[in-house]
Amino acid sequence: MATTPTPKWQLPTDEPMSADWVDTVQRLAGLPNPPKRGAELLWRRGIRTAEGLTLFINPDAYGPTSPEAFGTEMTQALGRILQAIENDETVTIWGDFDADGITSTAVLWDGLRQFFGPDRLNYFIPNRLTDSHGLSIHGLDALADKGTTLVITCDNGSTNLTEIDHARSLGIEVIVTDHHTLPAERPPVVAIVNPRYFAADHPLAHLSGVAVAYKLIEALYAATKGSPINVALRPLAELTDLVAIGLIADLVQLSGDCRYLAQMGIRQLQTHLRTQAPIRPGVAELLKLCRRTGDRPTDISFGIGPRINAVSRIHGDAQFCVELLTSQDPDHCRELAQQTEWANTRRKALQKDVHTQVIQRLGELDMATVQVIVLADAQWPTGVLGIVAGQVAQEYGKPTILLTIDGEVARGSARSVNRIDLYQLVTEQSHLLTSFGGHPFAAGMTLPVDNVAVFAAALNRQLRQIGSPSGPTIQVDLEISVCELGKGLFQQLNLLEPYGMGNPVPRLLIRNAWFDNTWHQKIKDPVSNRKLRFIKTHFLLKDDTCTAGFPGLWWGHYKDDLPVGRCDVVVELDFNAYSRQKKPQYGGYEVRIVDVRTVQAEAEVTAPTQQVIDLRSQETESEPADGLVVTQCPTTWQELRPWFHQATQQHTPLVLAYKPPAEVQAPMEVWKQLVGVAKYVARTGKTVTIAELMEKLSIGYAALKVGLAALESFGFRDEAGTAQAVVLTYEAGLAADREQQQAGLRLFLASLEEEQFQRQYFSNVPVSVAQQVMQAD
Repeated sequence: MATTPTPKWQLPTDEPMSADWVDTVQRLAGLPNPPKRGAELLWRRGIRTAEGLTLFINPDAYGPTSPEAFGTEMTQALGRILQAIENDETVTIWGDFDADGITSTAVLWDGLRQFFGPDRLNYFIPNRLTDSHGLSIHGLDALADKGTTLVITCDNGSTNLTEIDHARSLGIEVIVTDHHTLPAERPPVVAIVNPRYFAADHPLAHLSGVAVAYKLIEALYAATKGSPINVALRPLAELTDLVAIGLIADLVQLSGDCRYLAQMGIRQLQTHLRTQAPIRPGVAELLKLCRRTGDRPTDISFGIGPRINAVSRIHGDAQFCVELLTSQDPDHCRELAQQTEWANTRRKALQKDVHTQVIQRLGELDMATVQVIVLADAQWPTGVLGIVAGQVAQEYGKPTILLTIDGEVARGSARSVNRIDLYQLVTEQSHLLTSFGGHPFAAGMTLPVDNVAVFAAALNRQLRQIGSPSGPTIQVDLEISVCELGKGLFQQLNLLEPYGMGNPVPRLLIRNAWFDNTWHQKIKDPVSNRKLRFIKTHFLLKDDTCTAGFPGLWWGHYKDDLPVGRCDVVVELDFNAYSRQKKPQYGGYEVRIVDVRTVQAEAEVTAPTQQVIDLRSQETESEPADGLVVTQCPTTWQELRPWFHQATQQHTPLVLAYKPPAEVQAPMEVWKQLVGVAKYVARTGKTVTIAELMEKLSIGYAALKVGLAALESFGFRDEAGTAQAVVLTYEAGLAADREQQQAGLRLFLASLEEEQFQRQYFSNVPVSVAQQVMQAD
């Protein structure tokens, strides 16, 4: 069997804190002892002021953004919903089968059913095993037969252009609430409420589907306040637990309103086990089954979220999950929760089987030549492909696409890693696909089996040209000793919760440690009571500062996998209330192994040697006295690497001093400008330099070259033939046919969109990420 590659350990940079920062953190967080480690970690993650810390740790101090920020789209959505209420229309919520889609549906169901009469509000969840994400023709036909006149999507719908047209032909209007990638042109819907319209730094930019649904209900409450229609509405706070479940399970970036909603939702979530009559008995049952209390984001990411996702992965149909989250019948909820538990157990077994087969297949490949992992097998169950793809992507540090084969069609899921925009990567090969949807880090797709090999080759070639870091990397946040583990350190690290993209769970490096009291345990299937093959190893971690040891777990490993003797280990510190009941002497605190290696091993541990100074947000135009200064925002890592290596060779800091990109123009507007310039140059016979064109159009060299190639299909010819200047002539008779013209135009628009995305990315990329990528080269 193949072994997964050994990850690199990226050690933290040494960034001196301000002298009073530890005292500031202690005062604002109300901790009994100076939180040196917590303050150090906050500082490294960009939380460096008292005001910033207050907003970060205290949701009550944060001012949430009004739903009015969505502008006319939200106004149009509200107007149509109010019309449906007044006319007593039949409305259907069209959800999705993952945790974000299920909770989105539950939020809209709980929020809207107070306004509609009996049998006038319905919901529909596609079947994961037979349907794709989003709207479907057959589903819309069924809704039309039942009298639906308005469909409100949640967590889907933005790119379902064909299905939206079909709905209109059936007399069904559509309101889209979603957070996935937008189409090039606005679809013909009543409204499309999607945060992708916002700039990346907008506080609503990273909302998941459930958070967008919540914003719609929040807006509806505000719009009906004081009117007869607003009758004894359920408090908005009672919806936030569902919002937190969807946000955290969907792995979105928890910043801005996302972080605020997750914090408020966890506050609501933990109320369910503190009363004999919880507001959501189904959520209470889920917490009991996963032995969680609801006060931690991990109670969602490792408890509730996987159980909700497991239902569609195993059964396909996840309709009852909405009922589980919204029903007020405790006995019925108990029965439904047990069904999710059984599904989750089955999911684990299937996941392990497929993962084992994937690793075996990878052992047959030369992984040094693979940029994107693409594998297909007729025996793989569709439901677990996404979760296994995520595992493999993390283990190998490469984007991973896993497909199951059904006749002449391949269908499956993709997961990204190392901040590679998977959606953009796959979109450029969309001509090989039958259908495709998702976002930069996760996607689903179908394609003809005959296209799989070509698709894989194209993706690998494309990513090789872009130039991106490959191979697994573990970012170490703090280097500590065993004696520091426990309640005090946990309280400090807990200041950063809830964790998410851009704010990951802290990884702790402990050197020269060893393991004692090791034993492993096979997990039982609660249905058959037989022991399955997924396992975990228990241990005590010791070092010279604490020979009594500290408890921990290593999931998916036998005790013999632990090294004998001294080792270096990267762990995460966690709290487990169930463990506290079994081992009260440790207070419920334990570590979980991320990676481990013997001290004698040739471990690749990379320590940052190149200092990077971030002046991107500095208002002044002055430059530092020392350092190699980058003033132009790059669009690829290839552009930044030479600067990094030059600074390393010169033993000088690399200074990122470029300004954030100005407000970008729509790609089609840039094309119109390019055509206008081309007509002027061709008419006057003037010579224009490449640099002048780039400045005039505010685009980069690569996008400009694609644009000039597209102009050629419209009859323009560059007579200069140099890389510095352009001399254009125009002959209508030399123009290509319309299909070729449109193909060239689409390529330019896609190239420009990618460039704009990359400029936005590089204007905000954390310094720590830049160091990691550069040193991985």
